Parts: sequence; C-alpha cells; structure tokens
Amino acid sequence: MGVEIERKFLVDPERLPPLPAGSHIRQGYIPAENATVRVRIKDESAFLTLKGRMHALVRSEFEYPIPYDDALAMLDELCTRPLIEKKRYEIMHAGHRWELDIFEGENEGLLLAEIELTSANEPFVLPPWVTREVTDDRRYYNANLRTLPFSRFRDDAP
Repeated sequence: MGVEIERKFLVDPERLPPLPAGSHIRQGYIPAENATVRVRIKDESAFLTLKGRMHALVRSEFEYPIPYDDALAMLDELCTRPLIEKKRYEIMHAGHRWELDIFEGENEGLLLAEIELTSANEPFVLPPWVTREVTDDRRYYNANLRTLPFSRFRDDAP
C-alpha cells in the first residue's frame, strides 16, 4: 500500500532562489465520498491518483500512470470545475526534495511548498523562503482550492 506523509508551507516569493526548469501541471478531481480521486497531467505524462483520509500527517496514496488521451478525456468529462493549474519546481534543500507550486488562474498569488517525508517524525530543515506551515489548514489542499480558490480567502488567511 502506498503512503503519503506530507507537510505544506506558504512561501515568500521575495526570498526564493533562482528556480530550476519547472513542469506545468493541470489536474482535476472526480467526486468520491471516501477518497480523493485526482487526474493529473504533468507536462506530457498523465496519472490517476487515489488518496485516503489524513490521520496524523499520514494517508494512503495510490498513483498509476494512465494514457495521456484518457487523462484529457477524464479532465474534460469527469472532473469537477474549475481545474487546478500550476507550475511545479523541485528544489533540493538540506538533503530533502521540496516541491514548490506556483498557482495560476483563481489561485494566482499562491505559492505552496511541500515536503514528503518517510515518517511523521522525520527531521528536516526549513528553507529560508518558507514561511508559515499550513499542513492542517484544509483550505490549502488542492482538492479544496478548486471549490474555494485562494483569490477568495487570501485576505482572511490566519
């Protein structure tokens, strides 16, 4: 069984280092009651991902490559709107790979950094461009950003 242990942080764009080449991501969500079902196109690759509910930073995750044309059809026919679009950059810092997402569309202005860990207690060093942790703030989950975009809540962000 796949497992995801992930923490999320807001980012100060003024403190970012020069960014490496990024990947364009377009993703959508298929309505489901007991799981998150995501269809993602990342550059020229496509994936179907199923995620369980979060329990103490840990949740089950199953990800499968799918044909690109199938992903396009799923995004068009099965996924709720709006879709999430973002540019992703992978940045190494102190032995860990960070994923920096710079969002587009109604989520423009949102920069999120995620780090995947091997255990909930794994130590890591925060990069200087990371600000506040938002792992427990469900507004920052991609699946929720489509129904309540950042442009509608950023003025109220704690």
